[in-house]
Amino acid sequence: MVLGARGTTAGTGAVEIARLGGLWRVTRPWHPGLRPYLRSYVGYWEAVPTPYEARLVPTGCATLLISLAEPFTQLRRLGMRDGGSGSIGSLVVGLEDRPAICTHPGGQEAIRVEFTPLGAYRLFGMPMSELTNLAVEIRDVLGPGAGELVERMASTRDWAARFDLLDAALLDRLGLGPDPTPEVDQAWQLLSGSAGAIPIARIAAEVGWSQGYLIRRFTQQIGLTPKASARVLRFRRAVTLLGRGTASLTEISTACGFYDQAHLNREFQAFAGTTPGRMVAARRVEGAVALTGSANSSKTSSAAAR
Repeated sequence: MVLGARGTTAGTGAVEIARLGGLWRVTRPWHPGLRPYLRSYVGYWEAVPTPYEARLVPTGCATLLISLAEPFTQLRRLGMRDGGSGSIGSLVVGLEDRPAICTHPGGQEAIRVEFTPLGAYRLFGMPMSELTNLAVEIRDVLGPGAGELVERMASTRDWAARFDLLDAALLDRLGLGPDPTPEVDQAWQLLSGSAGAIPIARIAAEVGWSQGYLIRRFTQQIGLTPKASARVLRFRRAVTLLGRGTASLTEISTACGFYDQAHLNREFQAFAGTTPGRMVAARRVEGAVALTGSANSSKTSSAAAR
C-alpha cells in the first residue's frame, strides 16, 4: 500500500500513522469547523487481513463508517426481529441501546467518525429517531453523492487527501442541516455532563418543559429517550472505569449510580450481551469487542474501551 508520508501536512495539521497491535491507525487534528460535532475521527487498515466477528456496544454517539475496501459480511442487531443488514460497506449508525454483531471477511480499510448526537442531527439532516438501532447504507442518509465521495476516497492512497475530501463534504452539510433546539441541547449537556446521573424531572424543570414534551423532542433529535440515554451514559462510564482497572465492581456500581452489582451486571447484559469481567478480558477491534478466535488477537480498539 502506498501512503502519504507520516508528517505530511494538509489543511489542519500533520497526518500521523502508527501501528497499534494488528491495525495501522491514521489520525490528524480535527478541522476546527467540525470539532464541536465530533467524538472520534480515525482511519485504519489491517496489518494482516484476518476474518473476524465482533460485538458492537452502545457508545452514546452516532457513527459514520467510510469503507475503503472490503464490506462487512453482515451487521446484525441483537434483540430485534429482522435486524440483519446483509453485506454492507459504508454506513451510518444511529444511537443504540442494544448490542450488535458484525462479521467481516478481512482486509478492512476504513475511516470511522463518531459524532455527538446533536452533531449527527445537524450533519445528517434528519430526525435521529429514524436511525435508532439501525445501520443504514450511506447513500440512504447522505444522498447519492455519498457514493461518489466514497469512490474518490478509495481511489486515492494518500490519507491526508482522504481526510480533506471527507472534511469538505461534512463541512458543506453543516449549513444545510437543522439547528438543534436549544432546550434539547441544554438537556443533552445536563444529562451527558452528569454521565446519566441527573433525574429526568430535574432536566425538564431546568429547560422549562414538561417531561412529556421533553421526551418527545429529545427523542426526535437525539435518537433515544432521556431515560435510555441516561442508561447508556452510565454504562459507558462503567466501561471506562473498568478499563482503568483501579476500582472494584462494587465501587464502580456506586460511582455510576447503579443500585448494586447485580444491577450493573444486568445492564452489561442488556447493552453488551456479556458480563463486565468478560468484556474487560475480551480482545478489541476498532470500535468493537472481538468475539471469536478468528479475530486477530493483537488488534486494539479506540472506542470500545472508552
